Amino acid sequence: MENVYKQSQERIKGFALCVVAYMVALSGAVLAGSVMGGYSPIAVALAGIIVSTIAIYAFARFYGNASLFDPYWSVAPLVVAAYFFLISTGESGGFIWQLTVLLLVFLWSIRLTLNWARSWRGLEHEDWRYRYLKQKSGGWFWLVELAGIELMPALIIFAGCLPLYPALTAASADFSLLYFVAIAVTIAAIALEAVADKQLREFKAARADRVMDKGLWAYSRHPNYFGEVMFWWGLYLFGLAADPSYWWTVIGPIAVTVLFMTISIPLMENVNLKFRPGYREYQGKTSVFIPWFRKS
Repeated sequence: MENVYKQSQERIKGFALCVVAYMVALSGAVLAGSVMGGYSPIAVALAGIIVSTIAIYAFARFYGNASLFDPYWSVAPLVVAAYFFLISTGESGGFIWQLTVLLLVFLWSIRLTLNWARSWRGLEHEDWRYRYLKQKSGGWFWLVELAGIELMPALIIFAGCLPLYPALTAASADFSLLYFVAIAVTIAAIALEAVADKQLREFKAARADRVMDKGLWAYSRHPNYFGEVMFWWGLYLFGLAADPSYWWTVIGPIAVTVLFMTISIPLMENVNLKFRPGYREYQGKTSVFIPWFRKS
């Protein structure tokens, strides 16, 4: 009982510190934005991303827990979306369009943040991937953490948010077919990722040491990652529907896709092969990323 109480206190302490860290990071981003008042909104957003990332990095280094950065992935896009919406007030006639985009980003952000919060146990809990990198890099971990764990993902988040600029500032009242396709893709992405995460959470709660191959996981080895990548492509479709001249913001979803395909998925595959008996057989039968029918 005492141990449970102690764990609960550690969680509360950890979450309180996390809230403080992100409030400081947000304040730094706002300050950076006020200093760069004469620059383009995209440049202001980039400055805010960099300043807030450095703030979170400082907290993570001081408390020795790189997992303080984990919720940044789901929190920062909502802040960027809110910023683009606020500066567009009075400039765009597509309020319903804007509200739709904001609502979908909000739903995705809240769900993903809560999913992280369920598994984080406080300052004593650091993601196993960061502990692995800490062991491998030794005294250079401060640089690995800054460049690889925080700045690189933060810049990918920024790139992924680029389509939000036309979607929230150049949106018109002309609801094209592409607009409705963007809604369908984004909603499907959020739902798919939510179901996949729920199935995985229930599987882990059962403390099973077998391979997770039920539900969506029978059709993809990483359906949660597929849903996540699909969400960023949905945002791109919104931006493209709002203003086709921003086609170049495709660098955002491409960057996110490359991140998952070259880093996140290979890392999880290697770990599962090492610790999950039968995973190699599961690999031979199940699609690695895009959900598809299993091989006999």
